[in-house]
Amino acid sequence: MSFSRSARLGALATAAASFLVIAASSAPTPGADGIGDSYFPQLGNGGFDARHYALDVAYDPDTDRLDGRTTLTARATQSLSSFDLDLQKLEVTRVEVNGRRADFTRDGDEIHITPHGVIRKGRTFTVTVTYGGVPEALSGPIVFGSDYGWMKTTDGVFVACEPNAASTWFPSSDHPADKATYDIRIKAPKGLTGVSNGRLISTYDKGGSTVTHWRENRPMATYLATATIGKFDVKTGTTPAGTPIYVAIDPVLANSNSVDVYAVTAEATDYWSQVFGPYPFEETGAIVDDMPEAGFSLEVQSKPAYSAVRSETTIVHELAHQWFGDSVSVERWKDIWLNEGFATYAQWLWSEHKGIRSAHDSFLAGYNSRPGDSAFWGTVVADPQRDTMFASAVYQRGAMTLQMLRERIGDTAFFKLLPAWTKLHKYGNANTADFIHLAERISGQQLDDLFQTWLFTTGKPAL
Repeated sequence: MSFSRSARLGALATAAASFLVIAASSAPTPGADGIGDSYFPQLGNGGFDARHYALDVAYDPDTDRLDGRTTLTARATQSLSSFDLDLQKLEVTRVEVNGRRADFTRDGDEIHITPHGVIRKGRTFTVTVTYGGVPEALSGPIVFGSDYGWMKTTDGVFVACEPNAASTWFPSSDHPADKATYDIRIKAPKGLTGVSNGRLISTYDKGGSTVTHWRENRPMATYLATATIGKFDVKTGTTPAGTPIYVAIDPVLANSNSVDVYAVTAEATDYWSQVFGPYPFEETGAIVDDMPEAGFSLEVQSKPAYSAVRSETTIVHELAHQWFGDSVSVERWKDIWLNEGFATYAQWLWSEHKGIRSAHDSFLAGYNSRPGDSAFWGTVVADPQRDTMFASAVYQRGAMTLQMLRERIGDTAFFKLLPAWTKLHKYGNANTADFIHLAERISGQQLDDLFQTWLFTTGKPAL
C-alpha cells in the first residue's frame, strides 16, 4: 500500500503539529503558588507532589529562636522552571535543589525557587531550605479565637498547627491534599524532651543539648506535624490489643489529673479499631502540655496534643480523628465536617458504648436545646466558610447528620459504612461527595434529600 504525495505531505504536517503540541505541553512552566483551596488560596503548591520531609530543628527556649533545615523529596507533576514553598515570617539563608544552590525570592508567605535547569515531569527531586528566626503563632477568629501554631510555654513550646500554621515553623506544601512521610529531628537543651509523630528512632546527647529523632512512616498532612518541647513524664507500653503507646505529660499537670490519659488512650484506640477499622498508624499516644492560653486540643497524628488535662470525651474525640482527619484527610478545607462531625459522633458512640446515653438521645439533646432562630442553624455545614470552619454546627450538626443517616439506612449498613470509608481512602484525601456516594452504594438507597437537608441547607430541619 502506498500514499499519494499530497497524503504524505498531509501526514507530515499532522505529525509536525502533534510534535508542537507535545513540545508545548512539556515546556517548563512555574508551579502554581497554591493548590486552589477556596479558603486558603495560596496554601499548598502546584507542580509537584511532596513525598518525604526530613526536618532538622534546633530550638532555644531562652531566646525563642528556631534554626532549621528542611529537605523535601518530591515528584514533579509538570516540567518545572520554578516552584514555590510556603514559609511564614522566618528568614531563609540558603536553598539547594538536588544538592546545587538555587536562586530564590520571597513574596509574603511564598518562597519562589528557581533551580539550575528544568525539573522534568515525573522526576523525583530534593529541595533543602536552611532558615531561622523566632516563629510567630497565628491568631484570629479561625481556631475559636485562640492563638495556634508554634506557641511558647514556660518550659518550651506547644506546636499545634491546624489549619494553616505548619509553615510557621518549616517550609512546606502546607495543605492536607499534599501528604508525605516524615523524619523529624528535634534538638533542645538537655533536660527537655522533644516529642513528635510516629515512632521514636533515637535519643542522644550532643554538647548541652538532646536530639530526638522521630519517624512517621505513614502519609501525614502538614498541619498534623508537631515538635512539642518541654519537661515531660513519659509512659510507654502497648494497648491491650498490642498497639505501641507513648504518653508524655507535663509534670505540672500530674496532680490535676482528673482522667487517666494513658488508660483512656489505650482503651479508646482499641475500641475504635473495632468500630472504624484497624488502627492506621504505628503508635498511639498523647502529648499533654501546660498551655492554658491555647484552650484547645489537636489530633496530632499518632499522638493528639492536649493543652491541658482534658476530659475522657476529648480524648476519644481526638483519637477518632486518627481515622477521620488523619488517615482520611480532607481534599479541601470546606469538607472539614468529615473530620469534626465524625469525631463528635464518635463521642456519642462512646457514650452509647459505655451505657451512659444512646447516640439517638445525644442527637435529641442537641437538637432540642437549640431553638429554630438560633444562629447555630445558620451554618452551611458542607461549606462553613474559612473564619467559621470550626463553628459548633460543623461538629454538632455534622454529628446529627450521621445519626440521621444511621436511622435511615439502619445499623447494619451504617457500621459497615464507617470502616469501608476509612479503608477506601486510607492515607489519602476525600470529599463530601465521595462520602455520599459510598453511603448510597453500601445502603442501596438514594440519600440526596437527607444530605441536602442536613449539610447543604440552613435552618432547623423538621424531624
